[in-house]
Amino acid sequence: MTRIGLLSDTHSFFDPRFKELFAQCDEIWHAGDIGDMQVLDDMRAFKTTRAVFGNIDDARIRAELSEHLRFSCDGVDVWITHIGGYPNKYSPSVKAQIYTNPPKLFIAGHSHILKVIYDNKINCLHINPGAAGRSGFHAVRTAIRFSLDNGDIKDLEVIELNSKEVDRMESGV
Repeated sequence: MTRIGLLSDTHSFFDPRFKELFAQCDEIWHAGDIGDMQVLDDMRAFKTTRAVFGNIDDARIRAELSEHLRFSCDGVDVWITHIGGYPNKYSPSVKAQIYTNPPKLFIAGHSHILKVIYDNKINCLHINPGAAGRSGFHAVRTAIRFSLDNGDIKDLEVIELNSKEVDRMESGV
């Protein structure tokens, strides 16, 4: 079994609480818009990390990561990208391939909206972990934990962090 901590849209802020929240995870996956190389370095220093770049990421992050990442983990075919859309509204950059060669698990970020949707047309679970960073229109910062176990996706947990308003008050901004 492999435990995963899933993030997206950190926008240069890696919440220190992820060290505790992802302590039991084997890997961290990030669906783009990392924002700063230090965030990627912090994740890599903490856990094995798989990540893609997003539309806000600079040339340095883009040189380290790819736009799409497809791999197998614990018997699950996984595809991670930043701008991927969701069932019935897939992005043009993934649409043709997702219908002809669907993964079992499709992960995308970008929208800052947490979604977990099963696409019955292609037998694929779609996950967007929302946004874990402080920048963007989302009201509550979110992430996801789950397990992969011999081809099964299970034990999915949504993590809600502080609202951005609470973050501002705590940081004195």
